[in-house]
Amino acid sequence: MISMTRHWGARVVLVAALAAASAVSWAQDLKIGFVSTERILRDSNAAKAAQARLEQEFSKRERDLEALGNQLRQATEKLEKDAPTLSESQRSARQRQLAELERDFQRRRREFQEDLAQRRNEELQQVIERANRVIKQIAESEKYDLILQEAVYIAPKHDITDKVINGLNNAR
Repeated sequence: MISMTRHWGARVVLVAALAAASAVSWAQDLKIGFVSTERILRDSNAAKAAQARLEQEFSKRERDLEALGNQLRQATEKLEKDAPTLSESQRSARQRQLAELERDFQRRRREFQEDLAQRRNEELQQVIERANRVIKQIAESEKYDLILQEAVYIAPKHDITDKVINGLNNAR
């Protein structure tokens, strides 16, 4: 009975050793890459072009919003300055106008921010889709087994972000 237990124990040790050797061999053959999406969205020409399109598309609305904000600020200052000389009805009417202007400003600002966020997401999604195609091309041509886009830590030797940015910049 004791020799049978030793025999099974030896088999378990042998199987564990073979599994460990297999895992080490597998890990040595694994080619891993890492891509920083943040850097792609910050440094690639496609991301910079998307930002320029957004600025061009929204610059007039932003200027209009700033002008309305200045108008609101001036109207508030004027009311504060004139308040002691105004009758109660005049002061009340100006306060209503000011409140209406404030509501209009807040509504326009909210709409502007929502529209800008939606368009930014659309533009960045296009950049990410293009980057993913470049990543797939690099993975296939250089025979990567795994490419990660999010990691807590990655050794610099696995970072292929520059290759992706170059590929993205050169792709049309």
